[in-house]
Amino acid sequence: MELNDEIIINASKERVYEALNDPEILKQCIPGCEELIKHSDTELEAIVVLKIGPVKAKFGGNVVLDQSGAPDAFSLSGQGSGGAAGHAKGGADVTLTADGDSTILKYAAKAEIGGKLAQLGSRLIQSTSKKLAAKFFKSFADILNEDVAA
Repeated sequence: MELNDEIIINASKERVYEALNDPEILKQCIPGCEELIKHSDTELEAIVVLKIGPVKAKFGGNVVLDQSGAPDAFSLSGQGSGGAAGHAKGGADVTLTADGDSTILKYAAKAEIGGKLAQLGSRLIQSTSKKLAAKFFKSFADILNEDVAA
């Protein structure tokens, strides 16, 4: 499954990049995130509770960041397990483009799932994934927009 979108954030590219690397901001934005631990500049561990259709599961997983293109671009990859509910792995490529006082954030994400989650049907998984991604980026933009207004 693939997701692609872009969002305009009312903050400088440097501030957006900084926020994308701030575990406290990310924890607030990730739907269902209970814990986000930064092990290093490139490694994070997360615990997330999600309900997808009839399946509710607590996922534990690791995320690795590739910051070689920073601050214009970076990528992340990760995998997580929800026990009997299944597992997921995937990644995303993010690009940041300055647009005056704003930043255009574009992302292209891919995910693979297995276990009970995979049996729910691709349409449900796809629509839920789109909602979760939209919720993350809306929360992220809202937090940065509040920073600018303050």
